[in-house]
Amino acid sequence: MTRRMSEAEKAEFEVVRETTLAASRAAVYALLVDFHEWRKWSPWEDIDPQLSRTYSGPDAGIGATYQWVGNRKAGAGRMEITDAVEPSKVQIALQFLKPFKSSNTTTFELVERDGETHVTWRMVGPKTFMVRFMGVFMSMDKMVGKDFDKGLERLRAAAIGTPS
Repeated sequence: MTRRMSEAEKAEFEVVRETTLAASRAAVYALLVDFHEWRKWSPWEDIDPQLSRTYSGPDAGIGATYQWVGNRKAGAGRMEITDAVEPSKVQIALQFLKPFKSSNTTTFELVERDGETHVTWRMVGPKTFMVRFMGVFMSMDKMVGKDFDKGLERLRAAAIGTPS
């Protein structure tokens, strides 16, 4: 007899959101692979008007990094693009430093469908003590999922305004 693990027993969490955008993969990819472009669509850009941003490495693609320090709600962290396959995938190592430490992997996958772009935004990470503790009150999907939904809507608006 095989017993399936419940969500609570799994060692990792996963948050996934998907949408289809009436924009080319090239336009969407350009907004994802360059952290400077994230100000146009990221759901976290308006959390702290005084957010401090630091970019390093190449302007875009593998090795590009983005660090932020903000108010209590924005926290502090670092992202680095670890894989980029034009125009279909961007993978990011995401480290939160404040308000709690966490290391996660975020992946954007882009698939062309009938002249539009299907976007899958996925974040996976270990269920650290803090993630497990917070999960007693609310799942990572409930905490982050609404931000992903907001980000995908903003990405839609930014991509439509971007020439193909």
